[in-house]
Parts: sequence; C-alpha cells; structure tokens
Amino acid sequence: MPDPVGKLPSELDQLPDRDTEETAEWAASLDAVTEHAGPHRAAYLMRRTLQHAGSAGVPVPALLETDYVNTIPTSAEPVFDGDVEMESRITAWNRWNAAAMVTRGARYGVGGHIATFASAAWLYETGFNHFFRGKEGDGSGDQLYIQGHASPGIYARAFLDGRLTETDLDHFRQESGGKGLPSYPHPRRLPWLWEFPTVSMGLGPLSAIYQARFNRYLTNRSIKDTANSHVWAFLGDGEMDEPESTAALALASREQLDNLTFVINCNLQRLDGPVRANFKIVQELEAQFRGAGWNVVKSLWGSAWDELFALDTTGALVRRLRQVPDAQFQTYATRDVAYIRQHFFGVDPALIELAKLLPDAKIAECFFTSRGGHEARKVYAAYRAALAHKGAPTVILAQTVKGYTLGAGFESRNANHQMKKLSGEQFRAMRDLLDLPIPDSKLDESLVPYGHPGADSPEVRYLQERRAELGGPAPARRVHAVALPEAPDKPFQAVYKGSGKQSVATTMAFVRLMKDLMRDKETGKRWVPIVPDEARTFGMEALFPSAGIYSPLGQTYDPVDRDQIMYYKEAKDGQILNEGITEAGSMADFIAAATSYATHGETMIPFYIFYSMFGWQRTGDQMWQLADQLGKGFIVGATAGRTTLTGEGLQHADGHSHLIASTNPASLNYDPAFAYEIAVIVKDGLRRMYGPTPEDVFYYLTVYNEPMPQPAMPEGVEEGILKGLYRFKEGTPAAADAPRTQLLASGTAIHWALAAQELLAADWGVTADVWSATSWTELRRDALEADAALLRGEQRVPYVTRALSGAPGPVLAVSDWMRQVPDQISQWVEQDYTSLGTDGFGLSDTRDAARRHFGVDAQSIVLAALAQLARRGEVKPEQVAEARARYGL
Repeated sequence: MPDPVGKLPSELDQLPDRDTEETAEWAASLDAVTEHAGPHRAAYLMRRTLQHAGSAGVPVPALLETDYVNTIPTSAEPVFDGDVEMESRITAWNRWNAAAMVTRGARYGVGGHIATFASAAWLYETGFNHFFRGKEGDGSGDQLYIQGHASPGIYARAFLDGRLTETDLDHFRQESGGKGLPSYPHPRRLPWLWEFPTVSMGLGPLSAIYQARFNRYLTNRSIKDTANSHVWAFLGDGEMDEPESTAALALASREQLDNLTFVINCNLQRLDGPVRANFKIVQELEAQFRGAGWNVVKSLWGSAWDELFALDTTGALVRRLRQVPDAQFQTYATRDVAYIRQHFFGVDPALIELAKLLPDAKIAECFFTSRGGHEARKVYAAYRAALAHKGAPTVILAQTVKGYTLGAGFESRNANHQMKKLSGEQFRAMRDLLDLPIPDSKLDESLVPYGHPGADSPEVRYLQERRAELGGPAPARRVHAVALPEAPDKPFQAVYKGSGKQSVATTMAFVRLMKDLMRDKETGKRWVPIVPDEARTFGMEALFPSAGIYSPLGQTYDPVDRDQIMYYKEAKDGQILNEGITEAGSMADFIAAATSYATHGETMIPFYIFYSMFGWQRTGDQMWQLADQLGKGFIVGATAGRTTLTGEGLQHADGHSHLIASTNPASLNYDPAFAYEIAVIVKDGLRRMYGPTPEDVFYYLTVYNEPMPQPAMPEGVEEGILKGLYRFKEGTPAAADAPRTQLLASGTAIHWALAAQELLAADWGVTADVWSATSWTELRRDALEADAALLRGEQRVPYVTRALSGAPGPVLAVSDWMRQVPDQISQWVEQDYTSLGTDGFGLSDTRDAARRHFGVDAQSIVLAALAQLARRGEVKPEQVAEARARYGL
C-alpha cells in the first residue's frame, strides 16, 4: 500500500530499473542544480532535455504547457509575403466601416457588435490576403467558420471589394424588405456569401472538425479529391466553455486531420467579463489541446515585446507573465504606466531593475496594444506553421485586445460586448489612430460616413489581386445544382407489395429500403448512412460487410466476429459513419454531408438514424443549424413514440419530437404507419431535394420497432400520404342509421385505431372510418398557407378540411405522441374534434400496459369515441359507463 503521508508511487515504480546507480546520479545532478542555481534553472534544464529527447526520437511524454510566450520566436518568423503597409490601410478601412455600420444601425435600435471584430481584424485580414482559398479553382476552396460576432467586419471587407454597397450596409439587421444583411453568418438569409452558420456558440468548432473529417471521407471514397481544402474555424476564447467546442478534439487528432486549423481569438473576455478571471485561459486551452493531441501555436506578444524579452536575462519576466491572472492583465490595459510599474514590475527585484531600462512609452506600447494577434507578421507566421504541420490538426492561440482601436472607452472593458455605437469624439480619435482621410466636416454630420478609397484605388486593386491569386472571393457560397438521376423504381415497388404474413417493424422496412437504394450503380455511392453506435438496434448490421464502416486507417485488427456473415467491417472507403455514442457528432456529420452539394459541388444523400428521443430534444440546435445551412437529407427518429420501446422507461420514451420538429420551417415531418408510406415519402423526398428543381428542405421520419404485418399499398393514396391524411379503411355500417365516427391515427397508433374500429362495430354498432395521418405538421402548414392566401383575397380550402369534408360524425385523433401533436389541425376540422395522446412522463412496462396507462389503447379509443357520440346524443350515456366497466377502464 502507498505511504499515506509519503510520496505516492508512480507507473515508473512498476518498471524494471536496469541501473539504479545511474538513475541516482541523474537525480543527484538535478538536486545539485536546484540547490546551486535555483528551481527555475532546474526546470529549464529538464524542459530542454525533454525537447532534445523529442527531437532525437526518444519516446517521452510531451509537456502540456509551455511558457507564456510566442511559440515562434521573432528570429524564426518566415518572410512576410505581402505589403504590410498596404494591408494595414485595408484593415483600417474595414475597421472603420464595421464600426460605422453598427453605429448607423443603432439609430433604429437593431444593435450589432463592434468589439469582437476590432480585436480579430488582423486574424481575418491576414487569412484573406495570404491563405484562404476561394472556390474558383476546384470548386471547394477552403471552408471558413467565421466567428459570429465578427460579421460586421466581413461585411465591411465585402463592401471594400465591391460585393456590397452602402445601401446593403445600411440594411444590416433589417431584413424584412428582402435586401438586408443578417446579423450573423446565416446562409439561408445571405446564401451567396455565408457558408456556415456559427453564432450558436460551440456548434462552429464541432462542425468544423466533422467538416474536415468529411472532406477526407469524400477523398477516401473517391468521390472528390479535397486534398487542397483546408478548414479554418475562428472562435472566441469564451466560446471554448461550450461543451460542443471541445467535444471532438480527440477525433480530430485521432484521424490526423491536418486539414483543420482552429484560430482562437484570446482577447481574454467573454460577454460579461474575463474568461478566466483568476486563471489564464491561454494556458488552459494549450494544455487541453496538447492533451488531445493537437499541434499548438501561441501568438501572444507583438514585436514591441522583443526588447523586453531580450533584457530578461533571469527569466523573471516570463515567470511574471505566467503568474498574472487574466483579469489583472486586462486591468493593466486600462490603467496608466505608473500602475503597471508598481503592480507588474514592482513585485520582483529583477523586474524592478528591468523596468528602470524601459521608458514609459515602451511600457505603454507593450501593455496597451502590442499583441500577437494584432500584427500581420505574427499572424502570418502562425498560419504558415499551421499549414506546414502534418499529422495533426493545429490550434492557434492568438492574444488580442477586445475593442482594439476603438478607444479607451472600449478597449478591454467588461461591457464592450454590449456597446453598440461610438460617439463622434470616439470616431475622431479612431480616424486619427487609423490615419484615414476622412475630413472633420464629414464627422460633423448626423451620420458617421462610410469610407472607401475608391474602386480603382491601390488598396482595392491589391485586395482583389490577392483574392484572384487565391481562387476568388471569400467567404462565398456556390451552388452548382446538378440533379441526381432518379432512383430506381424496383426498391420502392418491393415495399409497395407489403410483407404478407411476415411481421416487419417500420424501422426495419426503412433500413431495407435504404440498403436496396444503396445498391444502385448511379446513386448508391451518394448515400451516407450515419448512426450513433446503435446500428444493431436498428437492424443495420447487414450493411457492415457490404457498405463498410468508414475508418481512415481501414481495419488494422482481426474483428472478433470475422467468421460471421454480418461481421464488423471497417474500411478506408467505408460508406457508413458509425460515430460512437455522440448524437452531436452524428448531426455534425449529417450537416457536412447534407450541404456537400454547395461546399464541394458533390451532392450526397445522408440519412441519420437514432433513438427519436435523442434527436430533436438532444441536438435541436443543430437541426436549426442544418436548416440555416440549407442542408438536405433524411433524419430518422427510430424506436419512436412513447409506448413502443418496452422497458426503457422515462428517458427513452419520446412523445414530443414531432412537436419540436414542427417549429422548424425547413423540416418536413412524417409519422408513417406502414412501410409503403415510408417508400412514398422517401421517393418524393428524393425528388424534392435532389431533382431538377431542388428545394432547401430536409425530412424527419419517425419509425417504430414494433413488428407488424405490412399491408400492400392501396390505389390512389400517394397524394394523401404526402399531404398528410388519407382514408385507410372505411367502416362497414351495421345499419343504415348506425352512428358514425372518424378515427385519425398516425404511426403505430393506426393499429390501435383499427382494433377500435372492430370493437366499435362488434360491441356497440358504431361505424368508424380509419384514417392514416402521415403528417400532422404538413396538414397544419397547408392550412396556414390557406389562411394566408385568404388574407390576400385568394379562396383556398385547407387540404385537411377538404379531405374530411362530408365524413359523417365526430373526429377522434390518436397517436403515440402528446395530444398537442394531433391538436395542430383541430381548428381546420369542421367536425367535432378531440384527441388522445401520451402526455406526461414515460414509464417502463409492456406496450399494452403503457398504452392502457396513457389511455390510447383500442379500448380507450372506443370509450372516447362513445363519449363523443354521447355528447351529440347519438348513443346513450349509459353505454359509455357500460364500456368503461366492460373494458376495465
């Protein structure tokens, strides 16, 4: 047992020591250095030894943190391939116009953010002038994930290069007229410019990783060579607190995604204050990324610091920089030089002596403005290092000042995220600092002017020449719409025939259809099956040996089930993305595949299958990201409903995903009851999303794990399936004057309704028609469109009203969802309307018991139908009580 008060044993104590005397000599040498030169010198020697060992190929663990200095020393910086003075003028115009745009918009109260771009301007400008590849080469270019709050600066640059006008800028955040600029990167609102929506924090970094991974997927599957595409993700240091931001770091290093670079703008501030007030966010992030296997490049200090580091012969300056917490360093940027001399240099005798050599102007420059993220040469060196590094992704930690160049009222202030405009005095100071040719007379006007050097100015020519060399404008989204060949009819026909006496769950029916479609020589390779680890739950293991599971390494082991027909096969060109237990990662996969038609000009057909409970509820924000990015594909909520997944209980019982999905306008939501309905929906989805006139929508289908005989498709039901409602089985009247009712059911509830139809006829002489409601949401949307048309003076009757027109008796809607799902259509149903559903928490039990608990089983439907008819006087009230007793309700 370890000594409870002594030194704990380490893993080294378990390894044999071939020469204990030699080991003791090394330890004694370290002790001697510590005693005679101090612990700092001993630590330095140890780190030098580790560095030497690494360069010599000795397998030793790397340190997780380095000193609080630049990774690339000034002496090692590459030659800057550009005109720094010219790029400074361009950046100055962009800074000015970003601030002017937001300030001008403030008079309408629309807000906007200024401080983020002010801190990150050089991070973007250096990339645009030297690194970011456009789409006019191979059609893919680089993928840029712009930090959402920096969008004003991107608009300002698009204005400078002629892609936006002053009128455009004046419609920032004013979109209702159809010509405005969205507040953040929103492809659906500005589809020619933005590729990736990023302002929902954390989703940008997660998606960037899976985008880089999907680029490799396309290459390894010989669909498109993306070797020249690089993914750049611009992030805030505060954004890294989001769990999604770091959720896939290990994936990126494990798959050696050296086609990916994170650029984290470390201005040390989040929305309300310091990111790590009492700590150092840069050091924390460095350790986190190094531990995950990333290459880390720190660009913290500008060239003004070179003199200070040269004078630091004792290492006291470097130690002090590492000691000072971020909040205190922010305070230095807002105080005078005397404060810095006392509170930074005054705590160490060596630093006191160093400070005596420094004039006030040098200290002010270092502590107020000189940061690595504010100098083109420092940023350029970091980007070059990122692209040169092979075998792992790179993160660049660039230190900046939030609100840089906006003046003392903005820079490093806790409140600057909420500051939406500059005063006239602040604009004058900014004009002077940036040395812009804007006369005072212009600044005396009520509106601060935009600035532009002229369409034929040296600045604009330089900017445009640089972009031409790099492959055209960026960011930019391009769509080369090429319709996919129509899917073969044979797989659909097989489903239309039904399953005969065989019981088949709709989950299995969907998977079988996908498997057959993936065999097609024309479009089969375009399908991208995505599943978060439970492929066997959904009956997808048959795809393993035929399609293969994607792995960039192939299969480096002998699988345990190699001798079985459906063995676990990984392959470099595998088609299935089996992501492990990560719904968020699977959705990021889906988004990358669903938007490949625009990102790479390669149309892919993703289908993502998951426990329905863990889709919209768990990753709903990504569903909106998918819609904003104009993604297409099939999202499949399997083991759907609140009562079909026996024994799993509260957390797995989904009774509300259709309600959440109904809030997303791009999501077409279906709850099919039968396999043939799935086939009709999928076939139409392929037409709508990938046909000659593709629509920017995606499909959400819910399928069930309850095996049932699948009937053959009746004639003439296709329109009703797609619109959301058709009569599946008409009741046979027991007598001419028999009471009638209409039972509407979706998904697995159709079987309870059919059983109730028989009970109503046999036990109570009531005739019931059973309708399959394939989509409550699509019925509602059609009705809403009809209402809107009426306001325009157009006469249009909602489909649900027309479909039920003339159907005798009241309407009773039932589903395996909460009642709000079928209640979406109630106001457009002319008959008396009520519903049954699975409101409340789920529970573990048999299907029959769960359905009885929620009051949606066949007997409960009968009771509810009789109660409706009793209220109308069409059956006796006593029959309701009799039914309750007979069925034990």
